[in-house]
Amino acid sequence: MKKLTALLFIFTLTSCAELQQVASQYPQIGGLGNPDIAAGLREALNNGITKQVTKLTATDGFFKNEAVKILLPTELQKVDNTLRKIGLSSLADEGLKVLNRAAESAVKEATPIFVSAVKNITFNDAKNILLGNDTAATAYLEGATNAALYAKFSPVVQSSLSKVGADKVWANIITKYNAVPLTNDVNPDLKDYVTKEAMKGVFKMIAVEEKDIRNNLSARTSDLLRKVFAMQD
Repeated sequence: MKKLTALLFIFTLTSCAELQQVASQYPQIGGLGNPDIAAGLREALNNGITKQVTKLTATDGFFKNEAVKILLPTELQKVDNTLRKIGLSSLADEGLKVLNRAAESAVKEATPIFVSAVKNITFNDAKNILLGNDTAATAYLEGATNAALYAKFSPVVQSSLSKVGADKVWANIITKYNAVPLTNDVNPDLKDYVTKEAMKGVFKMIAVEEKDIRNNLSARTSDLLRKVFAMQD
């Protein structure tokens, strides 16, 4: 009987030690569960849209922000170089600027699309995302919504290309380039390119805010953000 009691005592101590070790790996604050954590992550992403993505909608929001500025794809770089060689540098400069103007205009119109995408996300593995890297929530949002957002965002970009005159500028550019002897004709899909680049810019700016909230206590501007992100400190 004494041996059995001793064995049970040792087993109990061992089990408690193991449980404590496991528990220490999963911080708990105020009994927050996955729904609360998910709400905190959504708030962080919404802050990214409110504070950072709106910067992209201003004039030069893309064009003078080196982190997200839309550059010419490889196919159009040769167009740009050729135009400059034949004295059409101003037209080449305008071509680059209007692509960024179209992105700025599109993001302004499409911001509600991104807000809706954040609201509709359920983080089933919220704690893993919270305890992930500095941009884990943004990466999750991008992966979960990229295809649907592209489908909604693409027609907005097409409208913006027309609104800022980018379609006419580039029609003129391509016409002049294709008329140059010894060049291969190009016919780029500007809508697809600007859509993808603009979306990259949006997610990059959301990530800026997520990083700030994760690493800067003063950026946690609500009780929920402070409680949730304290778990990953």
